[in-house]
Amino acid sequence: MPNPFLNEPNKVEVKTGNNSLVDQPPSMNSSDSFTPTRIDADTLNKTQKLLDRAIVSAWYAVKSERRPPALTPTRWVWRLAGFYHLCHSTPRLMEEARSRFAATNRQSLAQWAEQKAREEAGHDILALRDIRSMGYQAEAVVEALVPPAAQTLLDCFKQCVQDSDPIACVGYSYTAERLGICIGEAYIQKVEALLPPGIKATRCLRVHSAISTTEVQHVKETVAMIAGLTHQERDLVAQACYQAALLRFSPPPEAYITDEEIENVLKSLKL
Repeated sequence: MPNPFLNEPNKVEVKTGNNSLVDQPPSMNSSDSFTPTRIDADTLNKTQKLLDRAIVSAWYAVKSERRPPALTPTRWVWRLAGFYHLCHSTPRLMEEARSRFAATNRQSLAQWAEQKAREEAGHDILALRDIRSMGYQAEAVVEALVPPAAQTLLDCFKQCVQDSDPIACVGYSYTAERLGICIGEAYIQKVEALLPPGIKATRCLRVHSAISTTEVQHVKETVAMIAGLTHQERDLVAQACYQAALLRFSPPPEAYITDEEIENVLKSLKL
């Protein structure tokens, strides 16, 4: 199992590429970004290490030798369907989290969740565009294909938001974005090399990778927000990071779906 971080596990900064390569969703508005209270560098560093060590601990805890099948164009459509379902649910669940944080007067958490709802709006559209670029009826594909791994993560996210204290959704979100910025240009080019010539189907991936300067900034902002919480709250976020990372690193209990099974669903959904 590869290390979850391309860089040191206690570092958030990563090298970024040219952000002009990223097809941003139409609803992005950087002027609305939430600016956390200024936190001293030592507290930021300690918070960052706490969160990232929780993620790495989950990686070591899984220790699985199982590997997913090799990536193919067919399997990329399967993954895009998973991206869609996770992205589609995020604005709604973050708005629910915002409401619940606001109801208990936890303003920094409410503002953070409100910003997340705005930032993630429209990312599901990027996944649909990618699926359509692959030659399929995008809306029909995401209705027919719901990858179990994506469903498991979505169930976890819902439970975090709807718990008596929704703070675990912060750890869930941080884990997703922190692992996302471990994806660099080399991996994206590897995916694109597998696709038919001229096919552009990595919009959603690019927006959630290290080449997106906004995604890198989102991670930094979340670290700063968490650093301003109480010690108990930071510990709860770290525990949620660990649990979310366990789900991301663990192979499915069932056998991986085969390309043939995916193709049997897709063959009637071509454009």
